[in-house]
Amino acid sequence: MTEPNSGPDSGGSLPDQRRPTPGEAAPGVVHRGSFGAHGSGDTSGFGGLVRRPWSPVPAERPYGGYFDEVADALIEAYPAFDEAVTKVVIDRGELTFEVRQEHLVDLCRTLRDDPALRFELCSAVNGVDYIGTPDRLHSVVHLTSMTYRRRLRLETSVPVEDPHIPSITGVYPTADWQERESWDMFGIVYDGHPALTRILMPDDWEGHPQRKDYPLGGVPVQYKGATIPPPDERRNYS
Repeated sequence: MTEPNSGPDSGGSLPDQRRPTPGEAAPGVVHRGSFGAHGSGDTSGFGGLVRRPWSPVPAERPYGGYFDEVADALIEAYPAFDEAVTKVVIDRGELTFEVRQEHLVDLCRTLRDDPALRFELCSAVNGVDYIGTPDRLHSVVHLTSMTYRRRLRLETSVPVEDPHIPSITGVYPTADWQERESWDMFGIVYDGHPALTRILMPDDWEGHPQRKDYPLGGVPVQYKGATIPPPDERRNYS
């Protein structure tokens, strides 16, 4: 019998989704009843599905494909690589460097300018909320090498109490509106951004709607009574 998620089209090693045995639950994870029910025991795994904390296993050499070439070139071009990169993850065919925030801008500049790397394009900056973890807010930078047709991700994490990450707009101008979206939705503060204002929600919106602890219902309609000011009274973006 084929094990779950082990078939040829599974895309690699996916998280095990079997219902855990009583002693198999992840440490520190408290399950509760489905649909907000309480006192009925653990029904969160009904149907054989369970929620497991996301904790990718560090990759080991050889990474495979062009990943080793990228890692070797970055190690040579950035002497502080071992200090800057805390973990290398390969998951679902993607290479991710988890980096310390104080090295993020310099790493981006090296990845863009070094002849062996040439990651010229920042195609996206995404926010993620891994609620329940110490540094729950993650900022993920997606880079593309137009020269070598390669992709790479840089991931930086910060606690919700101090959600500051350096802006990379000085290296990749395309990160401008993308960092604004991550600020708007997740509350990640990108220090050095030229105009870190909301981009999807109104300027006076309270909270960050894509955080996992943002209420899904019972929120007052903040748009009520909203008006559009005349052009000469609107805020300037510079």
